[in-house]
Amino acid sequence: MSSKLYTLTKNTFIETIRQPIYMVLIIAALILFFLSPSITMYTMDEDIKLLREIGLSTLLLTSLFIAIFAASGSVADEIENKTITTVLSKPIQRPIFILSKFLGVGGAVLMAHYICTIALLMAVRHGVLESVNDTHDWTVIAAGLISLASAFILSAFFNYVYDWKFTSTAVFLMAIFGTISIIFLYFIDRDLKFAPKNNGLHTFDVYASILLFMAGLVIAAIAVALSTRFNIVVTLTSCIGIFLLGLVTDYAFGELAHKQLWAKACYFVVPNLQIFWVSDAIYEGSKIPISYVFSIGSYSLCYAAAILFLAIAIFQRRQIG
Repeated sequence: MSSKLYTLTKNTFIETIRQPIYMVLIIAALILFFLSPSITMYTMDEDIKLLREIGLSTLLLTSLFIAIFAASGSVADEIENKTITTVLSKPIQRPIFILSKFLGVGGAVLMAHYICTIALLMAVRHGVLESVNDTHDWTVIAAGLISLASAFILSAFFNYVYDWKFTSTAVFLMAIFGTISIIFLYFIDRDLKFAPKNNGLHTFDVYASILLFMAGLVIAAIAVALSTRFNIVVTLTSCIGIFLLGLVTDYAFGELAHKQLWAKACYFVVPNLQIFWVSDAIYEGSKIPISYVFSIGSYSLCYAAAILFLAIAIFQRRQIG
C-alpha cells in the first residue's frame, strides 16, 4: 500500500509542477514581489508594514490558486478523461487514490510556497525607499536576479540537451538557487559585509508564511473533495466562495453562533481562515509565538483530515467508467 501511495503521490506532484499554469502563477507572484517595494513607497506612513501585507497577500493567493488548479487537474480531469479507470484497475483502493492526490497537490503547493516565501523575505530585506536618501539593496537585487537567470538558463540547457521538462526543471532549480541566495543574504548585509545580526530577515515573516501554507493545505483538501464530484469551473468558483467566506467567519457567524443553531453549524463547518492571517500583528508590531503556529497547525491538519474523510466517502459512492 505504501508503494502505491508513494507512486501516485509522486506522479501527481510531477504532473502538477509540469503544468504551464503552475509556472505562470509562480512567475506572476515573483513579479509582484519584485514590484512591491516600489508600490508601497508612495504611502504616507508604515511602508514596511504595507509591504509585508502585500507580500503575504500575494503568498496566500498564489497558494490558493495553485491548490485549486492542481486539485482540479489531477482529480476532475482524470475522471472526465476516463484515465482513472486504468488507475483504479491496478487495483488501487479509492482512499489511497484520494490521499495520494492530496499529498501530491500539497507537495506542489509547498514547492511554490517555498519559492515565493524566499521572494517575500528578499522583498522585506530590501525594504521600501521612504526618502530620497535611501538606496536600493543591490545585494538582494543581484542575488534574486542571478538565481532566476541561473535557473532559467540551466533549465533551457537541460531541456535542449537532455530533453528535460522545462517547467519542472526550472521550479526545482529556482528552489535550489533561491535557498543558496537566502543563506547568502542571511550572513551578508547590503554592503557585502559579514553581518548576520543586520541581515534584515525576521522570524515573523517565516511564521506568517507557515501559517499561510497551512491555509493552502486546507483549501487543497477542499479542492480535492470538490473535484471528486465537479469540474474545474465549479471547483474554482466554490473554493473562491469558501475562501472569501472563511475570511469573514467570525463576523458572519461568530456572534450568531451562540443564538442560532444554523450559525453555529456554519461556524464549525466553514474553515476559519482569519486565524491564518496575521494582519493585526503586522500593524500592531506584535510577535507570532511558536505555540500559536503549532495550535493553528493542529487545527489545519484536523480540518484537512476531516475533509479528506468526507471526500473518500463521497468518492466511494461515485460510479466510474
